[in-house]
Amino acid sequence: MTKSITVLGSTGSIGVNTLDLLSRADDGAFSVVGLSAHSNVDLLAEQAVRFSAQAVAIADPSCEARLAEKLSGHAIDIYSGPDGLVELARLSADITMAAIVGSAGLEPTMAAVGQGNTLALANKECLVCAGESFMSAVERHGTTLLPVDSEHNAIFQVLDDRRPERVRRLILTASGGPFRETPMEKMQTVTRKDALDHPVWSMGAKISIDSATMMNKGLELIEAAWLFDRPSSQIDVIVHPQSIVHSLVEYVDGSVLAQMGSPDMRTPIAYALAWPDRMVTPVTSLDLAAVGQLTFSEPDLIRFPALRLAREALEAGGQAACILNAANEIAVESFLQGRIAFMDIPRICEEALGKLSADTGFGTAPADMQTVMQADRLARETANEHIVNL
Repeated sequence: MTKSITVLGSTGSIGVNTLDLLSRADDGAFSVVGLSAHSNVDLLAEQAVRFSAQAVAIADPSCEARLAEKLSGHAIDIYSGPDGLVELARLSADITMAAIVGSAGLEPTMAAVGQGNTLALANKECLVCAGESFMSAVERHGTTLLPVDSEHNAIFQVLDDRRPERVRRLILTASGGPFRETPMEKMQTVTRKDALDHPVWSMGAKISIDSATMMNKGLELIEAAWLFDRPSSQIDVIVHPQSIVHSLVEYVDGSVLAQMGSPDMRTPIAYALAWPDRMVTPVTSLDLAAVGQLTFSEPDLIRFPALRLAREALEAGGQAACILNAANEIAVESFLQGRIAFMDIPRICEEALGKLSADTGFGTAPADMQTVMQADRLARETANEHIVNL
């Protein structure tokens, strides 16, 4: 049977890889309902025509006229602005790939949950910022939630969720990024180019910087707690530079099950697209003899304080994780613009957490999206104030 699909964030790394897999699938296996982008008009229009999309959405409303011109003569509905993203997400689709990076993906992803179909989740912020309300909505609407991040997808593949009492801990692997062995004194002078040069994965700028600071792994730790209903004490992070073991699950009898594969995001994306089946991909087969060695080490929390901050935010509860995420987005953007140094990123996040966590109003979990967005806004303002002071 044909599966209909909407890809939120189709011009980003996850979106492009998703469409690559759709182009290789059997004829009639998938039909595209909707595609969205922030401002990449040219690629969005090209994708929409190639995949005969029913509708598209462009988040930047100033791009709508140019997109309409590009799609002139094609029977494709066009939405624009944040509200347009939400409208697109509400169109009926068997699968929604939620791949919008950052808090901009919160509202459209939540709208997709309301369909009660399958949500392939590649947006960390939904669970980081609004974990309790998001998971409640998933349960309320009967939505099938499939993780796309390689680490969470790996756990999903080897986790016996029917017998949770048999699971001792979840172990997320981390590549360690480009600065795993960089002398600490050189961390102060890291450039934008250095930080974007990931040794294993090819990702967008925001996620590449998050990987370099290990904030990405910290956010994944928070995400795992919500996805798999586990406390912080049962989730560990281990550095694995080869990125062959994507994550592990340890059981009470001492067995440790790992999901392994070549580092290619098309594997977890394909698993989500075909679930509960599997589909053929062009991913290179894993050759362990060629890999030779798999190494593991504890993460350095002095070098990567972002990982410590994320665990502290998870354990603090309330809106701490939302504050951390928003401050990090501002700090990363400022680093990419050359306004702050690399090691200022976690400092700004810690400053925002310290200042706003003192407000007792942020000590309780957000009741709705409006509360989430308010915490997000205040955290951004606080981070910006600290950047100006720097």
